[in-house]
Amino acid sequence: MSDPILSVRNLTIRFKGDGRETQVVHGVDFDIHPGETLALVGESGSGKSVTSFALMRLLPEAPRCRIDGQIRMGGTDLLALTEPQMAAYRGPRIAMIFQEPLTSLNPVHRVGDQIAEAIRFHRKMDRTAIRARVLELLRMVGIPDPERRMMAYPHEMSGGMRQRVVIAMALALEPELLIADEPTTALDVTVQAQILDLLRDLQKRTGMAMLFITHDFGVVAEIAERVMVMYSGRIVEEGSLGAVLERPRMPYTSGLLASVPRFEDAGQSKGPLGTIEGFVPSPDKLPAGCSFHPRCPQFRPGLCDQRMPELLPHGRPAHPVRCLRAPDLSLVPEVPA
Repeated sequence: MSDPILSVRNLTIRFKGDGRETQVVHGVDFDIHPGETLALVGESGSGKSVTSFALMRLLPEAPRCRIDGQIRMGGTDLLALTEPQMAAYRGPRIAMIFQEPLTSLNPVHRVGDQIAEAIRFHRKMDRTAIRARVLELLRMVGIPDPERRMMAYPHEMSGGMRQRVVIAMALALEPELLIADEPTTALDVTVQAQILDLLRDLQKRTGMAMLFITHDFGVVAEIAERVMVMYSGRIVEEGSLGAVLERPRMPYTSGLLASVPRFEDAGQSKGPLGTIEGFVPSPDKLPAGCSFHPRCPQFRPGLCDQRMPELLPHGRPAHPVRCLRAPDLSLVPEVPA
């Protein structure tokens, strides 16, 4: 396997306020390889977005925020860079699509000017060449009549068109890694499918890697090759898409999967969709032991509430899971050898 584009080791994030420090991400490790899509999945409050903001170095500066660990890209630890040095990485090396396109775009500037801004900053190109590149990007992301659309303001475009503009901005400098933070959450299912198709097509054409952040396993099944499930700032399960979808070993992962409508059940009386009772705990009020145990249907008193399980491989084929009950064969049947 080729060397990873991005390698994250022991990423830990703490915020300071009101005289105290709260840890929101706990020792996260992962690699992303060229051309692959890694999905980071979890409910709101699990730590997904704050992790992605740390990769881009977009979190508040010290002393309000403290980031420890390593985020290595091409042999360089991004956490060791000065802000001017990091600015040279954002765009050409690593780019991001944010959750809500309307708030990601400046309402008083035309969309063409906003796409052109990063090109002007990073590339020595004249006006004619920049305009041609903007038109090329708008065509690439499937925006019709790009000559007219580049003169539009964000409020004059639909949600799907705005999301395409945001994607064009992220791809303007042909990054090696694209972070897509819930890029389809605010869109209806038809536009969502179009955006996913667009991202897959662009990835094939450009060869970029992608970190896709979402709460929806239905979307994950459409776009990812590997999956990491996050809960309360920790990775609780990870593996190939097939392994996690077919044989989830963490009850939290099973709960997320059970909440996804299945096409094959359409028109049948299958009862209500599965739910996970309760809410993700506040980072400053984590329960003792496994953070998920107050909501877990497999909770075992005296075990799950005593210590935090390690992220260890279980089963055949093995993939890492953070659960004290993972070795329990009655809970996790093995695949015959």
